[in-house]
Amino acid sequence: MMYTAAELVGQRDEHLRSRLAALTQNVERPEPQREGSLVRMVGMKLEAEGCDGAIGDRCRVTCPGATVDAEIVGFAEGRLVLMPEGDIAGLQLGARVHPLGEGSSVGVDEQLFGRVLDGAGRFLDGGPPPQCNHSVSLRGKALNPLERRPIREPLDVGVRAINGLLTVGKGQRMGLFAGSGVGKSTLLGMLTRHSSADVIVVALVGERGREVREFIEDILGPEGLSRAIVVATPADYPPLMRIHGAWRATAIAEHFRDQGRDVLLLMDSLTRFAQAQREIGLAVGEPPVSKGYPPSVFSLLPNLVERAGNGREGSITAIYTVLVEGDDHSDPIADAARAILDGHIVLSRQVADSGLFPAIDIEASVSRSMIAIADDMQIAVARALKELYSVYRQNRDLIAIGAYERGTDPKIDQALLAHEPLREFVRQPQSLKVSMDDSFRDLAQTARMAAVELTGSQTG
Repeated sequence: MMYTAAELVGQRDEHLRSRLAALTQNVERPEPQREGSLVRMVGMKLEAEGCDGAIGDRCRVTCPGATVDAEIVGFAEGRLVLMPEGDIAGLQLGARVHPLGEGSSVGVDEQLFGRVLDGAGRFLDGGPPPQCNHSVSLRGKALNPLERRPIREPLDVGVRAINGLLTVGKGQRMGLFAGSGVGKSTLLGMLTRHSSADVIVVALVGERGREVREFIEDILGPEGLSRAIVVATPADYPPLMRIHGAWRATAIAEHFRDQGRDVLLLMDSLTRFAQAQREIGLAVGEPPVSKGYPPSVFSLLPNLVERAGNGREGSITAIYTVLVEGDDHSDPIADAARAILDGHIVLSRQVADSGLFPAIDIEASVSRSMIAIADDMQIAVARALKELYSVYRQNRDLIAIGAYERGTDPKIDQALLAHEPLREFVRQPQSLKVSMDDSFRDLAQTARMAAVELTGSQTG
């Protein structure tokens, strides 16, 4: 029988493959060493060797005096770098490190309504843990940008100034920029109680421990808590747990959005989330690039924020508080947040000191989605009133000392006329809910008192 050259080469290759398979079958493959030991700890950073795992995997560190779960956050010189999820007191050199596999999952169910839990899913309210029928990934999955429905429908948040002048759309991500003591927590409580959303998820990230109970009992109240799910990770929790609190709240919101519901996610605060990541980044050796913040902070912020928004069916409307320490709006986190959010509501200390609540600075605030969800007349009136407010503030000193004489400038005269009606429009007791329709009616009344045309042709 004659063979072609190609057939001879094929037979030779097949023979070599068979021989190689026979040889490798007899080679004993060592099992990878899964369990390792703790060899170094600096601050909150743990280093383990002798075990393997991927970024985001969880490990359990055990020794006679303590047991703590940790997450793999990096690698260094053949070692795993871990960040603990709990108290590290009692850990010893040589403690066993056992990888647990993939990252955390989140149990979700209707039974979570009215409950308070922490970043690890432990219930803080003393009630029995519910048997959740669904489980989702802690870090979720990013939405395909082309699967996001555009923002076309307003969300009634029950706060007149926001409904009328800074209308929020379903699926919008807003920032609430505020310093300390200007009423941001009280405003969040109003949004929780008065919003028309189907589901409310509140994340308290890095707050002082006493503020958690005060927010739940005094600001949220039984009515607000009954329709909300609260995830609380106070400031004394490890940084990884504070980050997990933000992820867990977002994962819960995603579950209800995927069921076709309209979810309002309130996170206080995005700044504390960034500060927790700063602690982790600096601990694993990242260089600081902006006021002590490492690069990972500025990549993690959009990863979190982009998980909110409209899905194929439901929506997550998210409001993130951003702390402006010393009322410095040029803070790197504030700058980064403004770039990735769909608008911002600024609470002003000066407005708060004047006795106005909510202390919204309507001149500095903007809703980028308002133009797509409000009619022409509302947009025109809102622009005109904001312009008059700005004119009044620019000439406030002259007016205060009596140096301005009425009739000198028609625009200043109109601003003087609009000032008090506009303050009354913004003013709202925290127990009062103002619907979207009532907000529009009050906005039109304020415009008439300020001599603003209601034709829709006003451009401000």
